[in-house]
Amino acid sequence: MTHGAPGTGPRGDGTRVIQAGSPDPRIGDPLAAGPVLAAPYHLTGAAGPDRVYGRMTNPTWEAFERAVGELEGGETVVFSSGMAAVTGLFLAILRAGDVLVLPSDGYYEARALAREHLSPLGIEVREVPTAGPHGGALTGARLVLLETPANPGLDVCDIAAVAATAHARGALVAVDNTTATPLGQRPLELGADFSLASDTKALSGHSDLLLGHVSAADPELAARVRTWRQRSGSIPGPFETWLALRSLGTLDLRLARQAENALAVARFLLDRPEVTGVRYPGLPGDPAHALASAQMRRFGGVVSCVLPDAAFVDRALAASALFTAATSFGGLHSTVDRRAQWGGDAVAEGFVRISLGCEDTADLVADLAVALEAAGTV
Repeated sequence: MTHGAPGTGPRGDGTRVIQAGSPDPRIGDPLAAGPVLAAPYHLTGAAGPDRVYGRMTNPTWEAFERAVGELEGGETVVFSSGMAAVTGLFLAILRAGDVLVLPSDGYYEARALAREHLSPLGIEVREVPTAGPHGGALTGARLVLLETPANPGLDVCDIAAVAATAHARGALVAVDNTTATPLGQRPLELGADFSLASDTKALSGHSDLLLGHVSAADPELAARVRTWRQRSGSIPGPFETWLALRSLGTLDLRLARQAENALAVARFLLDRPEVTGVRYPGLPGDPAHALASAQMRRFGGVVSCVLPDAAFVDRALAASALFTAATSFGGLHSTVDRRAQWGGDAVAEGFVRISLGCEDTADLVADLAVALEAAGTV
């Protein structure tokens, strides 16, 4: 879906990410302002909407929040990292006696936070696979967190259907939209109450900062999250926020190349005898393809698969000229992360999450062919 100002007609994604959050042009002002580095501000009165102190707000945060809010379709609150955003959402909404439902195959640190820190506070934690079924687990829930496509297995769930069921039972719904980004999927339009992400990854896309955000369809819910950020001090640095805002303008271009690369690599891996369990929502034969096609506008730049074992992964990486071993995903450089090494995911030793960058497609496929051949020669 594209959006534009009245009278202009719909605008494409490339235009939207460049224009998102931009102030009206003024003669003598820069096209893109730099970061505002400030703790206290000059006061013009004892009361009113003036900026007071840097833990409460910052002009650079506000610019980034406006931009992401336009893309998400809701009011946005920026945080110092993706996990800070998750924590802020949980603690702004949940109280002792509440029930939290979250994906058993989603990001393991979110699960660890719920198990080790929320459970002792009297919050009941229920884990459900991304692909469901979710039905019974939603009864009595206060907050349902979905992650679709899930990290790292790339399963997909029906946001609209889960949101409708959850709302009927009195629950709020949040979607971790890190893998898809707002250009790939708009959870708030699909009925979710919150869309959140680690902006460290594809949204900023240059592997040089930590950042996260929570967007809410209801301004009152956004205000609760914002108040928690202010009081907890879980705030981002203005420079990091400015870097993310600067990077947002190329999001459309980066995602297009990454998705092109991901589909080509996934197709290549399907034909390799040493590779099993290839997952990419953009593959017509993927179990999630039909649902992903219905609710996603782009399929992202992440592919997962299983190689024979950990040693095979190491040999392949040693032979590769373009893929490097690194965790996180969504950057310009193509990377491989063997997830079993971290101990948080129920995956095989040779399971890898491949993040496709913005290199030339043919070069990546050729490099993978060389790396897999070399890894198979012992």
